[in-house]
Amino acid sequence: MTRSVIDPITRIEGHLRVEMEVTNGKVSDAWVSGGCFRGMEMVVEGRTPEDAAQIVQRICGVCPVSHAHASTIAAEKAYGITISNNARIIRNLIEGAQFLHSHILWFYNLAALDYVNPLHALEADAADAIALAQAAGTSMNSDFVALKEKLTTFAANGQLSIFSGNWFDADEGTAYKLPAELDLICTAHYLEALKMQAKASEVAALLGGKMPHVMTILPGGTAFVPTESKLDDLKAMVDEIYNWVSTTMIPDTLALAPYYADALEFGKGCGRYIAWGVFEGQGYPYGGDYIEQMKNRYLPMAVLDENLRVSDVEESLITEYMGHSWYKGSDTFTSPYFTTEPEFTEYNVEDRYSWVKCPAYDGKPMEAGSMARVLAAYQRKVPFIVEHVDGFLADLGAALGLPGAAPLSAAQSTLGRTAIRQVETLYVATLMKEWVDELMAAVKEGDSEYFREPSTITGEGTGFWEAPRGALYHSEKVKDGKIEGYQIIIPSTWNLAPMNADGVHGPLEQALLDIPVEDIEKPINALRTVHAFDPCTACAVHVTEPATGKSFETVTSPWGVK
Repeated sequence: MTRSVIDPITRIEGHLRVEMEVTNGKVSDAWVSGGCFRGMEMVVEGRTPEDAAQIVQRICGVCPVSHAHASTIAAEKAYGITISNNARIIRNLIEGAQFLHSHILWFYNLAALDYVNPLHALEADAADAIALAQAAGTSMNSDFVALKEKLTTFAANGQLSIFSGNWFDADEGTAYKLPAELDLICTAHYLEALKMQAKASEVAALLGGKMPHVMTILPGGTAFVPTESKLDDLKAMVDEIYNWVSTTMIPDTLALAPYYADALEFGKGCGRYIAWGVFEGQGYPYGGDYIEQMKNRYLPMAVLDENLRVSDVEESLITEYMGHSWYKGSDTFTSPYFTTEPEFTEYNVEDRYSWVKCPAYDGKPMEAGSMARVLAAYQRKVPFIVEHVDGFLADLGAALGLPGAAPLSAAQSTLGRTAIRQVETLYVATLMKEWVDELMAAVKEGDSEYFREPSTITGEGTGFWEAPRGALYHSEKVKDGKIEGYQIIIPSTWNLAPMNADGVHGPLEQALLDIPVEDIEKPINALRTVHAFDPCTACAVHVTEPATGKSFETVTSPWGVK
């Protein structure tokens, strides 16, 4: 047995360590450790819910909109507010822009370099690359000849910048399998993606006042009021993003798949999924029935068991276990009675080894994220998702030379988790066009309601929502307009969870088991699996300032700490 360690994991948000025990060339045990403490729940206590919606965005600069949204939904439940239709559309657009930014950024600029070697593109024939792009049906917005010349100059100066520090030589140079022409095409799209994810953030900034950390999502609706010129700008940007996404991301995925078909065989994970749902549907909120509201979201709520059978969420089944994390005690807490009392001991995989808590649903680890949302929508029979998942599986089967469509189970793997997210990206890009048209029609008809006042300033509320990386939970208790208790469960907390009280690994730890390891120093298949989950440990764990000696005195309350 040999230990293989990746520390730190790069091309993610935050600080993450993965330690693996390798036996006979495969991972036989794994421990995932998030490396810092945040305590944002403490920061918002005593403040107003309006303040909280701004403050909690600072948890993460990649998905701040989702935190603002979940916090705002929790406040609206506490305040008894039902937002207007215009506010629903505008908030969907801001959230959708962030999803597009995050998905494009993740696929090309964070995960792609596990499969694409830009330095190998130096060997490409540009004419052959054009022919290959045409055959693959992917976009050709870049000049491949000019790009190859730039790459040649780039490599010759010895300063590889964004392409440095990667494992292109893993497994003695055999881990990267694309032909040089496909490497050139994907490198072109990598560079285009930098512009397109910035364009998506520009949409969020137009509607949110700025990005990251938008200012217009607030309890009661939105502070954004559209003008004709802003709507014209919005439509042009949304159309541009849609045109690029629809012609690039799924074709690129299908072009890559045959060269890494082995990655469809590992990285399954726990096989159970949670999705709270995202993007409010028309007719929101169904007389205050929160479960029906969540089920009617464009990407609906669902809890999926090992057989992908669907059930509705029950908040009382959400728990957090502390016994392998750096918090006081080894208790299991039930929603909403969570606690946040940090207590670092030492890094010890036999005891406590992470700042990430261990959430569970009905006592079991659950995977959150895009795959969970797509599978939930597929099982809930959302027409666009069913059509495009079935089409993608048929195209994947053809790309792999199978006699028919690839099975849905192929999505439950390292490559499948990476690939299926592109169906969601296309869906969100399509919805953005629809929402722009819907908003323009509402404005033309003279609908000018964007904000509603609270009916009470005392109450309790939970915001079930989704960040790009998965199920997001914000819960707060408000008295006389001030927060008395606040708790958060972030998507990567579900995915990066340590072992539970029964010694069962969290979803990513389970996904790492049985992964083949050829190069103990550069376990590329493990890295591909970690990146497939798109970890955000800035969200899942916390930040402290030990140099100053600052500390919090915490007292457990039913809603967190005081």
